[in-house]
Amino acid sequence: MESSPRQNLGISAYHWLKRDIIRGTFQPGEKLLMSRLKERYDLGIGPLREALSQLVAERLVVAISQRGYRVAPMSLAELADLYDARAQIEAMMLRLAIERGDDAWEAGILGRAHTLAKVMEVNGPDELLDIWDARHKDFHTAIVGGCNSPHLLQVRETLFNQVERYRHLWLRETVFSDEALERKRQEHAALVEVILARNADRAAEMMREHLMTPVPIITEVMHRRGLA
Repeated sequence: MESSPRQNLGISAYHWLKRDIIRGTFQPGEKLLMSRLKERYDLGIGPLREALSQLVAERLVVAISQRGYRVAPMSLAELADLYDARAQIEAMMLRLAIERGDDAWEAGILGRAHTLAKVMEVNGPDELLDIWDARHKDFHTAIVGGCNSPHLLQVRETLFNQVERYRHLWLRETVFSDEALERKRQEHAALVEVILARNADRAAEMMREHLMTPVPIITEVMHRRGLA
């Protein structure tokens, strides 16, 4: 069954607005004026309201009673809680994946790791960020996919959506630094080696450490930009 043009407009509005919030086009706490949104995205109120409602559910936007919408605030407390929750659940899912994953799971991890580590010709810094981020997500999703639990994967996806604004601050500090990218390549290679050796305890510990490394960097960026 094909989606209606109205549904397609709502989906487009959601993706465009979410991207702009994550990338800081709209700042934390900023009021989202419908007139400005209509002009920026060339869309009517209906699709924009649908998009805003979905982003409220994802906690990226806050509905103000009778007064419209604002971009959700950011805080160091939320940063710490979101990253800790992600690291804990990812480590647990990795343990399950090591227990349940088969040869195809291992091959998938190796393939994603290879793709992520490759040096790519890109047409500018934003394209580099988008490509690396997409491949990095695919790599980590391939690892936990072996847990074979749709419900856990859904919980993980929800946390990932909520953490994206914070991740983007880290990405911009990392992806444009050859030194930082090389450090990530080494971390990923070491992680793959331990996962394929099926060392669940060490792999879970390394995954937690790996996922928490952005927190000090994001904290520094938030202080620098007056977000903390």
